[in-house]
Amino acid sequence: MQKQTLRPSPTAILNPRLDVNFKAMFTQGTKESDTALQSFISAALGRKIKSLKLDPNEPAVDAPSQMQMSFDVAVTFDDGEKASIEMQVREHEYDYAVRSEVQAARLLNNNAKKGCKWRANKVYQISVLNFHFKNGDKSEMAWYTMRDDKGNGLADRLNVIFIDLLTIKRLVGTPVESLTPLQKWGLFFSYADDESKTEYVRQIAKSEEGIMEADRIAQRMSEEDANWFRQNSIDIGRRDYYSDIDAATEKGLKEGREQGAQEKAVEDAIVAIKEFGATPELAAEKMGAPLDKVLEALSAPAVTAQPAPAQG
Repeated sequence: MQKQTLRPSPTAILNPRLDVNFKAMFTQGTKESDTALQSFISAALGRKIKSLKLDPNEPAVDAPSQMQMSFDVAVTFDDGEKASIEMQVREHEYDYAVRSEVQAARLLNNNAKKGCKWRANKVYQISVLNFHFKNGDKSEMAWYTMRDDKGNGLADRLNVIFIDLLTIKRLVGTPVESLTPLQKWGLFFSYADDESKTEYVRQIAKSEEGIMEADRIAQRMSEEDANWFRQNSIDIGRRDYYSDIDAATEKGLKEGREQGAQEKAVEDAIVAIKEFGATPELAAEKMGAPLDKVLEALSAPAVTAQPAPAQG
């Protein structure tokens, strides 16, 4: 008898765009995981990162409440610079720009050197977004620093970087040799779990050592039922979350439409009473307005305009 498994197929790969899988792929504490992380950061920053170390960070990979917490990967480079990397699969209801600035500022504050002089190495808040940060901007990557109105930099210590997967994923099918390292990583994140693109993803992995290591880690993680259970649980939680929002939104719209229609009916009833002499009961009946609301409107004190103050 074949053993039952949560894995959809023998070749199915976990979704690397899910924050818990993204974090786990880069925080194995192994040589292959470090190689993958160095490769990705080098692609994002456009320069070779020789070595790095993972910094202590919460929550842990197996924390049960991913939805409420920031799953980022914190690292320090060999030159003392720091980076925080995270995956965002949806546009949140809060202002993501403010969130990123706060996180980058916190990272910079933690990296400031103690002493009599102001000293701090550069920090990078790197977000991989599965949505467009700005609807009108479809750039593969946006890099923000502190600049004045003439474009002059301040100290260039604080850097916020957004990588747009929706833009990069449109490159699927492009010859691998024509892709930049950043584009390769973006396509890997976008299609590693798409079995119809397996061969293309394998070509990308073979062309980039770091992606090859990430692919191996993803395949190994995908063999564990516990990881599929976690992913399925998060998917269900998110669907329930959005279903609740949709239901609440529809209820609010319905109530708003009903309230608006009722207010209009009351207004029409008042006009019928005051201009055509209809009784409140008849006006309410004909206009489809609640009688108590019509009587309440009739008894409300009239608002008169106040004369403008005299000009001195």
